[in-house]
Amino acid sequence: MRKLMIVTFVAAAAVASTFTASRVEAQEYPSVAGLTAFTPEANFMSLPGYLRWKHFQASGQWISRDEAVQAVNGQMNGGGAVMEEAAPVEEEM
Repeated sequence: MRKLMIVTFVAAAAVASTFTASRVEAQEYPSVAGLTAFTPEANFMSLPGYLRWKHFQASGQWISRDEAVQAVNGQMNGGGAVMEEAAPVEEEM
């Protein structure tokens, strides 16, 4: 009986982690595919840095640099979930 309970618990945890992981992977990010790093259009930032900043502006939450690098690589390879087209930032001087 105890073995059955442990197996059931482990199976339930595995199913729950699968659903959690798929929600994280399905997250949408701002598009940076048409931008060049360290230009005025990217606000003089790297593309992962710009994506993190735009995502923070839209959601109020920071994503990790690794997550941003994966999103940028996915967008540059024709994939990746896109939330919005990133508009160039115009700053007053």
